[in-house]
Amino acid sequence: MSAFNVLFLCTGNSARSILAEAILNELGAGKFVGYSAGSMPRGEVNPHALALLTKLGLPTAGLRSKPWDEFAAPGAPDLHFVITVCDNAAGEVCPIWPGQPMTAHWGLPDPAEATGSEAQVALAFAETYRMLRQRISAFAALPIASLDQLALKRRMDEIGLGAESLAGASAS
Repeated sequence: MSAFNVLFLCTGNSARSILAEAILNELGAGKFVGYSAGSMPRGEVNPHALALLTKLGLPTAGLRSKPWDEFAAPGAPDLHFVITVCDNAAGEVCPIWPGQPMTAHWGLPDPAEATGSEAQVALAFAETYRMLRQRISAFAALPIASLDQLALKRRMDEIGLGAESLAGASAS
């Protein structure tokens, strides 16, 4: 296998899942390929997400808001992991994914819902990016080939609990 395909799901596919796709494609180059989709995609990527990625030097070409059923269609990439990054998508009925990918939920607040000044909104996006980067870094560092399915699932779930669980997860 050349790389593991990871789909990040969120309802609107405009902010969190887009950020996660970009982060994984940077951190996991060669080992992972990141994708994103939404159950009710907004149809456009949030401009604050694009601005942050550009500011951080991550590529934005090809990032788009799209429905998750694209990944259940014939010819779609075989998914190895599906990770929900918002509370809404975790509780929704998902399509049947060919190959039964491993799933996890890494719920995060939606920075697209942030209000206030431009600086406050930018801070909400930066904080979401920081949390996603921390979780994706931990995920990308997992010794996937040496973990059995149960251990891998447990580690993915621990990563989703956030920073407080990462110290214990790396020790086990």
